[in-house]
Amino acid sequence: MQLGAAPGAVRCRCSFVGAVDSSVPPSSQTVVRGKRFYPHRIAITERRTPSVPAPGTLFFGLGGGFWILFFFFFFFLFFFFFFLNYCYFFIEFPPRHGNFIPFVRGGDMVDYHASSNQAGAGGVQTYMEQENDWDRDLLLDPAWEKQQRKTFTAWCNSHLRKAGTQIENIEEDFRDGLKLMLLLEVISGERLPKPERGKMRVHKINNVNKALDFIASKGVKLVSIGAEEIVDGNAKMTLGMIWTIILRFAIQDISVEETSAKEGLLLWCQRKTAPYKNVNVQNFHMSWKDGLAFNALIHRHRPDLIDYDSLRKEDPVTNLNNAFEVAEKHLDIPKMLDAEDIVNTARPDEKAIMTYVSSFYHAFSGAQKAETAANRICKVLAVNQENEHMMENYEKLASDLLEWIRRTIPWLENREPKNTVNEMQMKQEDFRDYRCVHKPPKVWETSLLRNVSWRSTSTPSWHTLEGAEKGYEEWILSEIRRLERLEHLAEKFRQKAAIHESWTDGKEAMLTQRDYETSTLSEVKALLKKHEAFESDLAAHQDRVEQIAAIAQELNELDYYDSANVNIRCQKICDQWDVLGTLTQKRKESLERTEKQLESIDELYLEYAKRAAPFNNWMEGAMEDLQDMFIVHNIEEIQGLITAHEQFKSTLAEANKEREAIQAIQGEVQRIAQSNGIKLSGANPYTTITPESIDNKWEKAMEMVPQRDDALQGELHKQNSNDSLRAKFATQANAVGAYIQAKMEEIGRISIEMNGTLEDQLTNLRDYQTTILSYAPEVQKLENDHQLIQEALIFDNQYTSYTMEHLRVGWEQLLTTIARTINEVENQILTRDAKGISQEQLYEYRTSFNHFDKDHSGALQAEEFKACLISLGYDVENEKQGESEFNRIMSIVDPNGSGAVTFQAFIDFMSRETTDTDTADQVIASFKILAADKSYITADELRRELPPDQAEYCIARMAPYTGPDGVDGALDYMSFSTALYGESDL
Repeated sequence: MQLGAAPGAVRCRCSFVGAVDSSVPPSSQTVVRGKRFYPHRIAITERRTPSVPAPGTLFFGLGGGFWILFFFFFFFLFFFFFFLNYCYFFIEFPPRHGNFIPFVRGGDMVDYHASSNQAGAGGVQTYMEQENDWDRDLLLDPAWEKQQRKTFTAWCNSHLRKAGTQIENIEEDFRDGLKLMLLLEVISGERLPKPERGKMRVHKINNVNKALDFIASKGVKLVSIGAEEIVDGNAKMTLGMIWTIILRFAIQDISVEETSAKEGLLLWCQRKTAPYKNVNVQNFHMSWKDGLAFNALIHRHRPDLIDYDSLRKEDPVTNLNNAFEVAEKHLDIPKMLDAEDIVNTARPDEKAIMTYVSSFYHAFSGAQKAETAANRICKVLAVNQENEHMMENYEKLASDLLEWIRRTIPWLENREPKNTVNEMQMKQEDFRDYRCVHKPPKVWETSLLRNVSWRSTSTPSWHTLEGAEKGYEEWILSEIRRLERLEHLAEKFRQKAAIHESWTDGKEAMLTQRDYETSTLSEVKALLKKHEAFESDLAAHQDRVEQIAAIAQELNELDYYDSANVNIRCQKICDQWDVLGTLTQKRKESLERTEKQLESIDELYLEYAKRAAPFNNWMEGAMEDLQDMFIVHNIEEIQGLITAHEQFKSTLAEANKEREAIQAIQGEVQRIAQSNGIKLSGANPYTTITPESIDNKWEKAMEMVPQRDDALQGELHKQNSNDSLRAKFATQANAVGAYIQAKMEEIGRISIEMNGTLEDQLTNLRDYQTTILSYAPEVQKLENDHQLIQEALIFDNQYTSYTMEHLRVGWEQLLTTIARTINEVENQILTRDAKGISQEQLYEYRTSFNHFDKDHSGALQAEEFKACLISLGYDVENEKQGESEFNRIMSIVDPNGSGAVTFQAFIDFMSRETTDTDTADQVIASFKILAADKSYITADELRRELPPDQAEYCIARMAPYTGPDGVDGALDYMSFSTALYGESDL
């Protein structure tokens, strides 16, 4: 329904009526286009054909001034209270399509929802899930990435400055997760878990994961954004994560007239900028490029800050800079965009624009209440005006309905009969069109009139219309049934006649042709079989001809209007049937006579075909074998091929005798044909093999035999040469493989024993490495032999189990093992010197480690490591306290949870266990000395006691002191000191 309104009033579209019950639980509500409906309370009205209402009694009489005055008084009171009850929903929920009351006209409203997407059940959550799956391909555009980087950095700093810090590089400053967690705490007002202060990658990943878990706990679905990518400084992932945070904490909660998030923000912008010329906000990219929309937003709420009429659309840079500067100076909105970037970009980045515009929304959200109150007053006035307009339309609707009934009844009483079913069906279609198209609107109008008045002037006329309608429908159905019965017989005749005529088409020409005179015996026999099948088909069609005649007779008896044409067609079918019977008998006699004349010659053809086919196949197979490309890999295979070829040559004499016998059969056929004057129609019907083709194949096969001999002998020579290469490679490979195996075992023994000092062990290992490297020429020699084998395409070697790939891997493993062993000794020396561990302690650690490394893998499994710790005096037995201590130690030596502890991790752990760990307390004590025993320290004291760069470092990172004894500018050195060692969540 379109509600009409006076000029200047708010107009809207409604598709339902009803009242909202606030007590209905949310589970029974349905979200439609950002609004909550209550299905059990709201009657949804669509474009449907309503049922015909039951007749009522007449209220509005056709005469009498009293009744006219009474009607208008009652009508006004009824509609006034009716529309006051439902006006809220007529205005608040605009329809998607259609009109509610067709006879009401009104203007169109300004559609602030034009650019909004349709939303189904799910509301804000569905939108957030769609937005979270952000388009990373947009970041491929450097201009968009630059805009996002600047905007997101400014947005983050606008919140981080509340905590006394900021970021410079968005992908670098969030890598350790500390500022990311701080940002989330500021914008959410909640406390996040304690961060880890270590510098290792695992600490950074854990911090970022804490932040991502907090974001996910707020109902945000993170798509393809992982902690590792943020820690690695992935710009795409970092920008995507910040965009997700902006959506959740800055845009999602925006709500304008029951639309939220992006749709709500866009609707808010449209409403605020609607009165301004040259401003048409339809999106968050091109609509903001000329800068007028930004200035309009500011002018709408603070007209004292901007002279909007002085702005020119042709100067977007000035417009943008003006808006950015005013927002930053007077509205405390940081500058997040560059005018040049927006103007010089073909399509500004939508996410950057949305982020900046959301700041305006939050800055001006306080002015929304006054506008809402004004809108509500306009809506109520529009409903009242609409009620008055509907009262004026009632009389016109009633008179139009009565006029339509008077025009329709004569049409329904017309009973002019038709001669065909099609004509009656056209009448039925007209009646169906009347029922489905013309009548439903009138039924609806009648229902509306009865809802307005319990007595309607159209009720008696409507009864008369329905009576005429029922009689007309019954007459149409009876006429259609009558004509269908007669038409059915005619259609049945036409179908059977068409089938028969289609079958007989070309049959006379087929029966009169003399194709058997030049056919072979097999073709004549095939023609006889085909003729027998035709005779059977002809007999089967006898029943159809009789049925056609019977139907024609019945149509004549029923006086069918087209009986003359039916009789002509039936007579033609019967005459043609008699002709086909005569021609069928004559053709059968001719075919049988020709068959006997060709049988004698056919027997000789058959004998030739029986012997020629297998001989021809033998020759083709022999030629394929002689031409076949052979691939062999050793001497035994080529010798087998030579033996098979010699056996084939021994069968050639017997094959030649069979060839001569086959040629003699063909000669006998020619002799018989010439002596009896028989004209042969073509080649042998049983085979396509001719005597000439047999002779030609025989000659080609004889030429291929010596060529095959030469090819086999050449391959035999090649295989002898390949076998020599295999033996040479095997000798060298067996020697290199044994050498590598022996050296690997020696290195394993040396790494376990480790006799002497670490420096002596390092010297011995380097000498041993030099000895191994001196063996490299032997490996290179083996590579050269392998190159020759590859060039000869040799793929197997029965003289050795080693392959070149296996030996290469073994050699590289040998070099890697000796290098790793040397590196371990060097690390032990560095550890000893750096940690102050004595040679005896290192020896003890090494001895304990090797003792429990049962499989000599260079790493201890969890149970082996526990036994080693027990041997060193650690209390990690299976009691609850001991198990907790063991888990703590395992998290240190095996942070990745691999289940194995390397010797280097074991040495690092033992080194930390034997060194001083009271560093944080020492630093706090030192700061206390500088602060003259106060619980806080000032910036002047830091600058006085520390070097300038370190003093400024402390001042920038120390939190303000909040104790009761603090002074202005007091700094908390205790939390700063503990944060240096990961003992606080600063």
